Amino acid sequence: MQRLREMEENRCVADGSAVSQPGRRGAPCLGDDSSQRAQIEGYSGIYLPEVQDILCRIHSLMPTRYAARAASVSRAFLQSWRSHPDLALSNFDEVFGSKKDARPKDERTRDFITRVDGILKNHSGIGLKTFKLQIFSAKAAHFDHLDSWLRIAVTPRTEELMLDLRSTSAKYNFPCSLLSDRTGDSLQYLLLASCNFHPRIEIGCLRSLTRLHLRKVHITDGDLGCLLSNSFALELLELSDCSTIICLKIPCLKKLRHLGVLSCDSLQVVESKATNLSSLSFVVELHVRLSLGETSLIKELDRSCSNVAFYARTELPSSMPNLETLTICSIHEVVDTLPMLPSRFLHLKFLQIVLGGYKSSISDYFSLVSFLEASPSLETFILRVFPLHEEHVSVFKDPLVLRTMPEQHHVKLKRVTIINFYSAKSMVELACHILESTTSLEQLTLDTTNGVHRCSVNKSGKCSGMRWERLVEARRAFLAAQTYIKPKVPSTVEYNILEPCSKCYAVEVEPLDVKNCHI
Repeated sequence: MQRLREMEENRCVADGSAVSQPGRRGAPCLGDDSSQRAQIEGYSGIYLPEVQDILCRIHSLMPTRYAARAASVSRAFLQSWRSHPDLALSNFDEVFGSKKDARPKDERTRDFITRVDGILKNHSGIGLKTFKLQIFSAKAAHFDHLDSWLRIAVTPRTEELMLDLRSTSAKYNFPCSLLSDRTGDSLQYLLLASCNFHPRIEIGCLRSLTRLHLRKVHITDGDLGCLLSNSFALELLELSDCSTIICLKIPCLKKLRHLGVLSCDSLQVVESKATNLSSLSFVVELHVRLSLGETSLIKELDRSCSNVAFYARTELPSSMPNLETLTICSIHEVVDTLPMLPSRFLHLKFLQIVLGGYKSSISDYFSLVSFLEASPSLETFILRVFPLHEEHVSVFKDPLVLRTMPEQHHVKLKRVTIINFYSAKSMVELACHILESTTSLEQLTLDTTNGVHRCSVNKSGKCSGMRWERLVEARRAFLAAQTYIKPKVPSTVEYNILEPCSKCYAVEVEPLDVKNCHI
């Protein structure tokens, strides 16, 4: 602000248009409205609209909190505030902040409502393009004001609307009339969370809507069908924890590229007539019937459910032959070993496999070679495992014979990461196989932790928690890697072994007893 004043004052003095009054440095250039009007009328050399444009631009780049504060102390910024393009309001700090508000909940609720009321009443709604309202522990007291807040915020110029209500009990009825009568013509992004949404009758044509996220929204199959049929520009659709959806039917949306369906527990059927789907993200069990049309166009798949590793290896090469990116998360596998098959992922470049759950999962990690052999174009492979399983045999218990497949070769694989690496013999065998059969390998990373943020990046200054047993196993894993894997690493490969932070976890491990060191 000071720099702007100096620039404008210098220009005024250089032009001979105005001279600062004593005690009010820069006032003739950035004073009140009447002063500005007088100068513009009397001195043609001053170009104050340019300065106001600069102020508006600076103001528009400020976070909502600081933009509102600036408007409360500056008349110039107050004028800009009334057409500020972005508003993001949240009570996160009061509920979860490091300086948690100790006042009674009702008092905090009233204070938040008062602040939001003031912010929105000072804003004209004109020029508002993005409105984000996030309320944690939302309750009826908030709901009483939501309609009036949304009426101010949602205008024919609104491009992005995000209403995120973190409520565990009461549900807010979203006023669908806000999106009727061409009000939603400019809306490009809509996110609704934890509310009732029934757009069957009142909603208009959302001709500009390209992204739609519904999370924990109570919406019927018919209501959702009505919404989608009025959103023919839609490119991305994500439904998460929408427990009332039973049959998801997607009309012929020619621009729809990404479909995400996550943990919609009542879902039984997904039928899509969209002709250009290329990306899918599903957290649904295998019994859910999928009818996705031409699946050969799909290039990216993220799938989480039980038995998905076996399903992915046996079914996907034929049903989605052009996959380039594949992420699978297996909660529970019936089989513990994957078969070697002739079917292939000819175009797959990125593969991430997550194995976990408290029931038995794949115990033979070496069998994951089946995926590598089926993917001749693979460049990146990430394996994440959790938690550990008692039935895995430690490499220290049976180190004499490590399985290999010398006839197999990978010529494009460059980067391999194993997170939660530990001393299971089959995991050591997998890492050794990759080193011995991959001529193109550039980087191998073995992370003996769970891969979460470390103290260097956490706000708390501490690493995320690890159980004592896991810390001890991390030490075993490090010794296994140094003993059996590191000697096989070529000089051309960047080798990284990550251990628990010595600052946060000072673990004393007794000398290794190879006879008793097993998982």
